[in-house]
Amino acid sequence: MQKQYMGLKDISGSLVVIEGIQGAAFDEIVQIRLDSGEERLGRIVQLTEEFAVVQVFEGTHEISLVNTATRLTGKPLMLPVSEEILGRTFDGVGRPIDGLGAVYSKEKMDINGKPMNPVSREYPRSFIQTGISGIDGLATLIKGQKLPIFSGNGLPHDNLAVQIATQAKIAEDAGQTFGIVFAAMGVKHDVANYFMSAFEQTGAFERSVMFINTSSDPVVERILTPRCALTAAEYLAFEKDMHVLVILTDITSYAEALREVSSSKQEIPSRKGYPGYLYSDLASLYERAGMIQTARGSITQIPILTMPNDDITHPIPDLTGYITEGQIVLDRALFQKDIYPPMSVLPSLSRLMKDGIGEDYTRADHPEVSNQLFSSYAKVQDVRALASVIGEDELSDTDRLYMKFGTEFEQHFIGQGKNENRSIAQTLDIAWEMLRILPKAELDRISPELLDKMYELE
Repeated sequence: MQKQYMGLKDISGSLVVIEGIQGAAFDEIVQIRLDSGEERLGRIVQLTEEFAVVQVFEGTHEISLVNTATRLTGKPLMLPVSEEILGRTFDGVGRPIDGLGAVYSKEKMDINGKPMNPVSREYPRSFIQTGISGIDGLATLIKGQKLPIFSGNGLPHDNLAVQIATQAKIAEDAGQTFGIVFAAMGVKHDVANYFMSAFEQTGAFERSVMFINTSSDPVVERILTPRCALTAAEYLAFEKDMHVLVILTDITSYAEALREVSSSKQEIPSRKGYPGYLYSDLASLYERAGMIQTARGSITQIPILTMPNDDITHPIPDLTGYITEGQIVLDRALFQKDIYPPMSVLPSLSRLMKDGIGEDYTRADHPEVSNQLFSSYAKVQDVRALASVIGEDELSDTDRLYMKFGTEFEQHFIGQGKNENRSIAQTLDIAWEMLRILPKAELDRISPELLDKMYELE
């Protein structure tokens, strides 16, 4: 029989302190029984010889110091998994909220995941076609990659995430679509409803698993939501050989929840009040992407974070940039020009792109075209800065062509419809149309052979 402990030493925010606990383990789930008979769950987040600090999922309101009974379960939080989770919606700790009943499964997985030997990982090389020119052409997504979207409040990152989720195809697997695992942390109800209705309308809901923690749900659950989602993704990818696309939004809400819990534990804060272990905590999420040699499936991760005050040097985007393999940065100035997606080209990159594009993957001219677009668009920024000082009328003929190229590039290459799905061939053909605006002599990142072949084509 499990031992029961009566009474609590202290209550602080979402945390309770239990004295004299024996045989407890870090991250263990604890059952808490209130005086009224209500039962809640918590997990041990701190252990000493004298006491254990327990994080209560549903909050500590109405919990008494005297008549509260706690019982150890002897295991961490486990998520029941089976193929039945597809097409289902769960809360932040994996309980169904779609009215379709519980998931009955013999198999349960620890939400913290299994350790993955780096030697068993497979290097990502397969091109994923998102149908979005800015990403496919300039910051190519690779199967098994973690590629975050750095956005800001009010920018259309939700629309972009839905478009990627519904359009993404793996080129080498004859256009195979992804299973989608979507985790929402601290989002407004209208955002959660938008994702659900968007997936239903596009037919992606049947191959989706959704974990929704809204802004009115307990903050504590926010920390568990992405872990539950990634556990479901690992099951589908490594047990059922599916290719899974994981979308996590919003990482900023997650980090805020982490800061709140850290403050409740009276830990010494680090940069801007966030805990010193923010880096390792985020890494424990992001590193659960990739491929392993013994499984046919894969996990590709797109975390979305809204940069506070559009500041890319803020600790959350800063640390995320260190851990992940590139970033897609959204730009407020392009958004104000009514360009969708408002992707800021120059700070965006994909660190795995070089190994997943070219002759065997996309098209032979892709690497050179991409380099040239980056180079030419960087020159556009210099010309615009010059024009703001001396005026456009004083610019040379070549500089005027760069101004024209910049406008056309933003409008027709970066900009596209919210439901427009471009193939990689269409993306590269549009890129050549843009480059033909410039004199041939200015295209110095493209080999003469390729230039002779493609420049004159119409």
